[in-house]
Amino acid sequence: MLVIRLFRTGKKNQPSFKIIVTEKRRSAKGGRSTEEIGFVNPLTKERKINAERAKYWMSKGAKPSDTVYNLLVKEKIVEGKKIPLHKKSKKQEEVKTAPAAPEAKAIVDKPAEPAAQTAEETNKEDVKIEEIKEEKPEAKPEEKKEENAPKEEVSEASN
Repeated sequence: MLVIRLFRTGKKNQPSFKIIVTEKRRSAKGGRSTEEIGFVNPLTKERKINAERAKYWMSKGAKPSDTVYNLLVKEKIVEGKKIPLHKKSKKQEEVKTAPAAPEAKAIVDKPAEPAAQTAEETNKEDVKIEEIKEEKPEAKPEEKKEENAPKEEVSEASN
């Protein structure tokens, strides 16, 4: 399978790249290339791409690398959107994909309350809370203690 990718050349700390067409399995650092179709110098922002040859190789089935594809889109040789080169961090993914917490929904669903409540409204709410507490049947702990306690036997002989 053919691929269009960058081939680094230049001195240490002075990179420049050739845009080459090569077999995918060949080394990117010195493997034999089929054809050189351009170059990019990131320090001087200079770039030259032979658009005709790039289209030819793509028609033959050569796949451009993500970086080369973005260069081709920038030079308007290929139409389309750029490919994001960096992966998103896990924290960003969690924030975007995490469903809203049920507590947050409850807060949003409640209508906005006025800032100041009258004393009567506050008392009504307190009475409602007390009524709810009274409605719940409570087990009487005294009855349970009596059931578990040993019964005292009264002897008639002692009288």
